Amino acid sequence: MSKINILVVEDEERLRRLVGDYLKVEGYSVIEAENGKIGLEIFNKEKIDLVILDIMLPEYDGWTVCREIRKVSDVPIIMLTARSEESDQLFGFELGADEYVTKPFSPKVLVARVKALLKRLNENISDDQNIYFNGLKINEAAHKVYIDEEHIDLSPKEYDILLYLVKNKGRALSRDQILDSVWGFDYYGDERTVDTHIKRLRIKLKEKSDYIQTVRGLGYRFEGNEEVNK
Repeated sequence: MSKINILVVEDEERLRRLVGDYLKVEGYSVIEAENGKIGLEIFNKEKIDLVILDIMLPEYDGWTVCREIRKVSDVPIIMLTARSEESDQLFGFELGADEYVTKPFSPKVLVARVKALLKRLNENISDDQNIYFNGLKINEAAHKVYIDEEHIDLSPKEYDILLYLVKNKGRALSRDQILDSVWGFDYYGDERTVDTHIKRLRIKLKEKSDYIQTVRGLGYRFEGNEEVNK
């Protein structure tokens, strides 16, 4: 089995090397970039499975890099920043980031976030299981979603939210329940993070967005008639 390739884009050399060393100890293959421009060039050339991305970078900042990656890939992205403003976090999630870690942080905690994110991406996968809802198809084995057989690009978090809602079809799920299930119990973000991701998800689902219904004062519910696997 090939190693998981992690791209670390961080201009502070000491921190970049420290994070890389911790990841290598866990068996990951690490590629380093000292600015956003080089980071994007590496991403476009190499097979990258996860990106750890600082926001304040020379050449291209982290926002720009995240935006460009999301145009072509749903690879998991963990943003690093020295700023803890809630608006920054929400903006990062709107661009498609999956996790948000504020400096200073423990490298061990960051590695734990990496492992948890990769684990969630590989949970509940069945080799031949497809879920159908009148034109909406979810292929769990490939972590892919299709509308009328056309593949739509979802970020890992958007996919996790959709799958969680589908697995709990007909149930009203609170924002806290969605946060705990998708981000984990150790996540301390705001409930509006869920709203931001649901908004992006609905846009991508287009005419199928009505499957995700808002439950006023609580959260969201998935409503749809599931079809027999095809």
